[in-house]
Amino acid sequence: MSDRREPDLSLVLPCYNEEALVRQTATRLIDAFRAAGIDLELVLVDNGSSDATGEIIDEMVAEGLPVVKAAVEVNQGYGLGVLTGLRCSRGRFVGFMCVDDQVHPHDVVRLYEVAAKAKTPKLFKVRRRFRLDGRFRRIVSFAYNLLATLLFGNLGSTDLNANPKILPRAHLEAMKLSSKDWFLDAEVMIKAKRMGLPVYEMNVFALMRAEGVSHVRPATCLEFLRNLVHYRFGEGRKALEVPRADQITAPLGAADAGQKVSAKR
Repeated sequence: MSDRREPDLSLVLPCYNEEALVRQTATRLIDAFRAAGIDLELVLVDNGSSDATGEIIDEMVAEGLPVVKAAVEVNQGYGLGVLTGLRCSRGRFVGFMCVDDQVHPHDVVRLYEVAAKAKTPKLFKVRRRFRLDGRFRRIVSFAYNLLATLLFGNLGSTDLNANPKILPRAHLEAMKLSSKDWFLDAEVMIKAKRMGLPVYEMNVFALMRAEGVSHVRPATCLEFLRNLVHYRFGEGRKALEVPRADQITAPLGAADAGQKVSAKR
């Protein structure tokens, strides 16, 4: 474990076969936070990649950038990548986002600055107010958000999967997140509501992915539907039990993703 002081923000990015994009996204984020005078810890997770993603992350660590590497041996989904990275995070605030570079780094900085100045704990996230996605993806997103609202009530957002999402570390750890797939974003939103944790949502312009390919597939739609049913009517209901936000008064122990993690600083 490093003896460096606690960063202002730990930001987790799961990276699955993102050799074309990981350095660009990481560098842009690091530069934006440095310019703002914010101590960023960037946790890059090699999420079971079969390309050079892991080697590129190693290079950034060796160059002395504020990067922590975490690794998943076999890819099991976006959620497990995030959970693995969260276990390595030490910041006063902790967040996660995709590596696709679709949210401008300056918007990420602005969101953190709002979180840091807040008088009370909240879940801070973006809303992709202007999106350049194709028609199919927009329809899927609309249907998913509508169905989630019908099943779980108003979750404080009409763009559940938009990230970054940033929370005080103690509140994120108290959620005891467990979803290994794309449902992780919805799990955060549902648990925030049940904790009584307000949602602050900032509108941003969603950029086109600069490099690489999206890992969202048509089969993801079935995964979304299956998870919504499982967590609303099945055994998943038990996993959504959380303490109230006003009961969280001190940092908790490190989140347990239930997986062996290798971390490099």
